[in-house]
Amino acid sequence: MIPRTARRGRTSVRPGGAVPRGPGARRCPYGPARAVAGYAGRVQATVRIFDAATRSGSVFLDDGTELRFGAEAFDAGPLRLLRPGQRVNILLDEGRVTYVTLSTFPLPGRT
Repeated sequence: MIPRTARRGRTSVRPGGAVPRGPGARRCPYGPARAVAGYAGRVQATVRIFDAATRSGSVFLDDGTELRFGAEAFDAGPLRLLRPGQRVNILLDEGRVTYVTLSTFPLPGRT
C-alpha cells in the first residue's frame, strides 16, 4: 500500500524510503559556488530572507539554488526593504551577488 502522503504528492516512494519534495528538497550536489558558475550577469530570483538591520539576506534562483548577498550588494541598488517571496533581479560576478533590485527596475548599464 502507498503511504497516504505519497498519494497527495508530498513524497515519492523509492527503494530507500520516502523522499520529501518541496522548495527545500532541491539541492545542487556540487554546492552553491559550482551551481552558479553557469550563471553570469542578470539573473532573476526570489527573496528567501532579508534582514533590514544588516541589509543582507539570501535569494532562491529558479533552479532552487540559494545565494546569499551582503550589504554592499543591497546598497548598490535603489531599494530600502525586501520581503520574502518578492521577485528580484540580481547581477552576478564570479558567482557572487553584486546588485539587487526589483524585477521592474532597470539594472545598471541597461535600459
